[in-house]
Amino acid sequence: MRVWALPLALLALVACVTESVAHRRQAKPPVVVLPRPVPIDPVLVARRLASMQPGWPRSRRFDCSRIKCVALTFDDGPGEPTGRLLDLLKRRDVRATFFVIGQMVAADQGGRTVRRMVDDGHELGNHSWSHPPLAELPLEAVRKELQDTDDIVERLTGVRMRVMRPPYGSTDDDVAEETRREGLAQILWNVDTLDWRDRVSTTVAKRAGEAKPGSIVLLHDIHPSTVDAVPALLDTLSRKGYTFVTVSELYGRTPEPGMMYTER
Repeated sequence: MRVWALPLALLALVACVTESVAHRRQAKPPVVVLPRPVPIDPVLVARRLASMQPGWPRSRRFDCSRIKCVALTFDDGPGEPTGRLLDLLKRRDVRATFFVIGQMVAADQGGRTVRRMVDDGHELGNHSWSHPPLAELPLEAVRKELQDTDDIVERLTGVRMRVMRPPYGSTDDDVAEETRREGLAQILWNVDTLDWRDRVSTTVAKRAGEAKPGSIVLLHDIHPSTVDAVPALLDTLSRKGYTFVTVSELYGRTPEPGMMYTER
């Protein structure tokens, strides 16, 4: 071979190898991620269809610009005391909003409690998977906390949540953007009963009873003392002429994804 032809041969060889590697890469079959199995259940199908419409949660018509409304919200469940709380609320025909933790839902006997919440007309909200301060997490971790919780609740109940509450109220612009992308409004509060700290039912009931028209009251359904406080706080607020509504009912619509709300 002539000396001048050697570089041309080498270049041709490199081109062939590069083309072959690229072809193999392109020919490599894509990674297929199979969806989690969802049993076909006509009841769940019906609920899923309902969740795609503006009628979920089953919204009663209240004009909270004219009447005194208050939204009771319960965080961190479902827990052992939640069933007793649901019994109390059902007897009084009271609807509330439950901001659930994904891990707690996963541990709840196949989602029995969250399904009952939906059946009883309560609103469900996303409170993350493991209750971290979201503003301190990388964006991918925030996304996973929210998506995993959304997914398990939808699989178990057939409905997609539309509101969320950042644990500890920890939020920032990145969290707001991610909640907007996930279709979730950020719901905080303006009445903090501090029931996680002061496990005294009379104290909790008194603090909740200080709600004003349009208030969002923060409670936790994982504490027996909070459940013990519910009859008294319902009595106090009922005597003051309040109507108990879900968060979406408080605003008369589904709150705007990504936006932050503390009261009406």
